[in-house]
Amino acid sequence: MNRQTFCKPVGAGLGLMGWLGLLLLLPVDLAWARGRAEHVVLVVWDGMRPDFVLPQYTSNLYHLATNGVFFKQHHSVYVTSTEVNGVVLATGVYPNRSGIMANSEFRPEIGWLGAFGTESLDAVRRADLLTRDQYILVPTLPELVQDAGYPTAVAGTKPVVLLHDRSGKRTTPAQRNSINLFRGMALPRAALETLKKANDDREFPTNPVYPNTPGDEWTTKALTHGMWRKTVPKYSLLWLSDPDYSQHNEAPGADVALRALESCDKQLGAVLKALADKKVRDKTDILVVSDHGFSTIDRVVDVVALLKKAGFNAFRRFENPEPGDVLVVGLGGSVSLYVVDRDEAVIRRLVEFFQTTDFASVIFSRIPLPGTFPLTQVRIGTATTGPDVLVAMKWSSERNAYGAPGLYVSDGGTKGKGSHASFGPADVRAMLVAAGPDFKQGFLSELPSGNIDIVPTILHLLGIKPPEPLDGRVLAEALVEGGTSVPAPETRVIEASRTMGLFQWHQYLKLTTVGSTVYFDEAGGGAQLR
Repeated sequence: MNRQTFCKPVGAGLGLMGWLGLLLLLPVDLAWARGRAEHVVLVVWDGMRPDFVLPQYTSNLYHLATNGVFFKQHHSVYVTSTEVNGVVLATGVYPNRSGIMANSEFRPEIGWLGAFGTESLDAVRRADLLTRDQYILVPTLPELVQDAGYPTAVAGTKPVVLLHDRSGKRTTPAQRNSINLFRGMALPRAALETLKKANDDREFPTNPVYPNTPGDEWTTKALTHGMWRKTVPKYSLLWLSDPDYSQHNEAPGADVALRALESCDKQLGAVLKALADKKVRDKTDILVVSDHGFSTIDRVVDVVALLKKAGFNAFRRFENPEPGDVLVVGLGGSVSLYVVDRDEAVIRRLVEFFQTTDFASVIFSRIPLPGTFPLTQVRIGTATTGPDVLVAMKWSSERNAYGAPGLYVSDGGTKGKGSHASFGPADVRAMLVAAGPDFKQGFLSELPSGNIDIVPTILHLLGIKPPEPLDGRVLAEALVEGGTSVPAPETRVIEASRTMGLFQWHQYLKLTTVGSTVYFDEAGGGAQLR
């Protein structure tokens, strides 16, 4: 792929209206009166980078972006991974309020010997059983819509959508008429037969291919021909597995990844056609978003091996854990470390170790330590959950073999393959496009936005007030009826340093606020010889 392609703004040629007056004409406090649309559809392209919204690969998406709203500074939430942002897109709150901190976590009460996938059905059911249905600590968007009396439709090729509407206890009419399809399984289970019939009686293809067109096509058809067979509900979610699957298999910009973009665009086209066939396209707000961006692995390190060499009792999975043992959970561009009994001496030694390495970039700690940021700085961790130390790996804006910027050091994986979960801009920058009767036309928003804003915005469009204030904001600058002005964005940089022998450790965190909403732009740093 031509490297210059990445530099062309998606909104080029939109005209002056997308560029003028943003700081003076932006909304602050909106009433929760509903919008014009009768339906809202959220489509997630997993791992989609905004610089790939290009007409030669994504004609349907590009048409929406140029005729609706394209959000130029859209943010993923750190840790920039699917389950973290999947829950953010379900709740509108940061991990410290939702309780989900990473794709994989260690909680002894769920699994004594090792980490578990936070989206797995077994973990979800165990955690809800232990916490009396408080695995996710706040209501999700589908739950709030159902509480308002409206059925919902949730369909995902990936199991992350289980976290959006996970309850097996469906007692109200709205709950009983709501369906959640997650990687070929369904709640309620009886609904699966109807969804198979919508796919010509074919089973869901559980083994992904690259691009994963068969899986995404099956899920899309289950939504448009199954769940929407009689009517389109107030709120629908479609979560596609690509381009994430294909970018992991190769890298951003690789041929298979570009074909994955075309596949996702085909599914988007099927959604738009189904809405048109049901004569509700002009009554529907559609938002197309990605959970995170994507980078390429430039170098691989084995954190466990390095910790063992330094004298730590470090493990990927415990055998017979004792106080002071360290469980290492690789997340890709970040690493979570859990210390048995939260031994403070071991935590201190861990931090000191990483502050003299050539691969660590930013360190977050549960306890205050020199040269670190607290986990709470990035809204991670609760009193009982979350790691003791979280390390973001080094990244750069250098380009991969296909011209896509964004490289980083990974704990595990394969050099040259795609991945994410770093704190670099290639992973933090996500994609958001919105169009429909409530959104402006041909508008390029340069204000910071984030996945944290999706739930507040959709609830506003549906006229549903959340029971508690959310961490995100209504993206009213993009709405036809946006209200009055909001504070201009304010950007600041937080720094932490430490001198250790021959080394000087320095790290920074760049963040931007719009009113009370915080967006984490990037974080970096590392150790240097003095």
